[in-house]
Amino acid sequence: MSGVVDLSLPVADILRKGTAAAHERAEHSQGAKWLARGELDKEEYVRFLMMLWHIYDAFERALEQHATHPVLAPTHNPGLFARSANLAADISYLLDVPEPSWQAHPLHATLTASPPAALTQYVSRIRDLAAGPDPSRLLAHAYVRYLGDLSGGQFIRRRIVKAYALDDGAGVSFYEFRPLGGGASTGTMGDLKKIKEWYRDGMNAGVGDNQELKATILDEAERAFDYNTALFDVLNPPLNPSTSSSDVEIDSPLHSPTETTPPPHGHGHSPLVKEDPKVVYEASEPPEEGESYVSMSSVLALVAALSITHFVLVTGGFTGERGYGKLDYLQHWLDSLLGRNAA
Repeated sequence: MSGVVDLSLPVADILRKGTAAAHERAEHSQGAKWLARGELDKEEYVRFLMMLWHIYDAFERALEQHATHPVLAPTHNPGLFARSANLAADISYLLDVPEPSWQAHPLHATLTASPPAALTQYVSRIRDLAAGPDPSRLLAHAYVRYLGDLSGGQFIRRRIVKAYALDDGAGVSFYEFRPLGGGASTGTMGDLKKIKEWYRDGMNAGVGDNQELKATILDEAERAFDYNTALFDVLNPPLNPSTSSSDVEIDSPLHSPTETTPPPHGHGHSPLVKEDPKVVYEASEPPEEGESYVSMSSVLALVAALSITHFVLVTGGFTGERGYGKLDYLQHWLDSLLGRNAA
């Protein structure tokens, strides 16, 4: 467990404070930086989505299996959170193949024939927890991934749209959530903040005041961060990596909706393992218009503000109807700081 954490706090606060060391490790993952900057080659990005599909397929099945567990039940809402079907749809779109057939694609066949150890270990851990006597640790994995998708994932979505020319909105459904309580439209930044607040409240209700359980879930959350960091580490480098921003940290894919039915089994399940086995996103004031240099204080402010952990946005973020406008303004500022032409 990282540092000394006050276990009398609600578990959501404990996870935010207690994963600092894991955050630091993730922050220096080169693969996460490539992803966050939209630099991965398209095929490698699709391969990454395929690895994510195996992970989400594993823990969403595990969550469904233990949907009535008292620790997991308050946050169990597959209609709101489930990502595996969205991942399958995005993979199929990016490969330009019918959705039912993407698992037979050569890229996926190669992945499953020789999966990275980081992937098999991650999936194995989830299946072990699901099969064990106490599945409460699954909450930590859902927390790290789902709140990451709701937080840093929204920044990543913008980079992916630009990097792979997905201006029609297709191919990025993984990052999209509908509002709490229903509605057909994609949630605004304000809606996503409400979802995160609802999730944190659910975690706190499920875990309660059990300090031993809080420590257990914190321990598992740190593991989940490390599993994700290991996954970033197996990403292949882009053919044309950036040369202007290698030392600048930006937001991470980690954190850290209408009620619909869970994804049908027709989407398949991961064959990798047998059935038995995110700080507030607040940049400092942008430089004055026309300023052509980047001061050290600006760089330090940028690094601090855009640190790539799951709790970058979990404690706040851009909210309300104007949230996307604020995010767009920050995006252009980032591009100017990083020496890029804003699209």
